[in-house]
Amino acid sequence: MKKNKTTKRILLYIALIIGALVSLFPFYWAAIGATNTSGSMFSQPPTLLPGSMLMENIRNLNESIGIGRVMFNSLFIAVTYTVLALFICTMAAYAFAKFDFKGRNIIFTIFLLSMMVPYHATIIPLFKMMAALNWLNTYQAVILPNLAYPFAIFLMRQNLLAFPTSLIEAARIDGAGEWKIFFRIVLPSMKPALAATAIFLFLYQWNSFLWPLIALSTTDMYTFPVALSTLFGLSRIDYGQVMAGVTIATIPIIIFFLLLQRQFISGMLGSAVK
Repeated sequence: MKKNKTTKRILLYIALIIGALVSLFPFYWAAIGATNTSGSMFSQPPTLLPGSMLMENIRNLNESIGIGRVMFNSLFIAVTYTVLALFICTMAAYAFAKFDFKGRNIIFTIFLLSMMVPYHATIIPLFKMMAALNWLNTYQAVILPNLAYPFAIFLMRQNLLAFPTSLIEAARIDGAGEWKIFFRIVLPSMKPALAATAIFLFLYQWNSFLWPLIALSTTDMYTFPVALSTLFGLSRIDYGQVMAGVTIATIPIIIFFLLLQRQFISGMLGSAVK
C-alpha cells in the first residue's frame, strides 16, 4: 500500500509539472520573443534562449505607442473600474442575498438573462449614449459602462448566501445600522470572495479591447490592448515589439494577483467565526 501511494504521488507530481510547463510556456515564449528579432522567432529550429534585443525592442515599442502613457491609461481605467464595480456589485449582491423584498427573484433573473445578450448588440446603443453625453474619448466612457456587471453580482450573491444570517440579526439587535453591518461585519468576512471578484473584474477591464477601440479615438487615450493592435501593419509586423508589449502588459496582472492571493486562498468565513 505504501508503494502504491508513492507511485500515485509521483504520477500526480509528474502530471502537475507537465500541466505547469504547458501553462507557462506561452509566457516564456513571449518573454523570449521580447529579447529577439522577428526573424529569429520563426527560425528553424525555434529560438528558446534569450537574445540581446530586449532594450532595443522596448525602445522601439516606446517610440511606437508611448509605454508610460498607455500603461497609465490602462492602470487608471482598470483599477478605478475594479474598485467601483466591486463596491456596486457587492452591495447589489448583498441586497439580493439578505434582503427580502417584492420582486427580488424576478429582478435577479433579469440580471442573469442579461448575461445572454451578446455584447456586440449593445455597442451601437452604448456609442449613441456616450455621444449624447459628450463622453467619447474620455475615461468615463470606458469605466462607467458595465459597472453593475451581472456575473460579478451573481458570484458575490452566491458567496453571501453562505454568510450566516444570524450574525446580521445579532448585529441588528445590538443596534448596528445596515451600513455598519455591511462594512464592519459582512465585508471583512468576505475577503476571499472579494479577492476573486476583484481579480475577475480587473482582468475583464484590463483585457477589454472592442469597446475601448470604439470609444477612444486618440493615441494619448489608448489602453494597452488598443495600443498593441496598432503594431500590426498591413505589410510588416515587428514581433519583437509585439512580444515586448505583451510581456509588459502581463506584469500588472501578475502583481495584482500576487497582492490578493492571500485573501484568495484563505477561509471564506474565518473572520466571521472568530
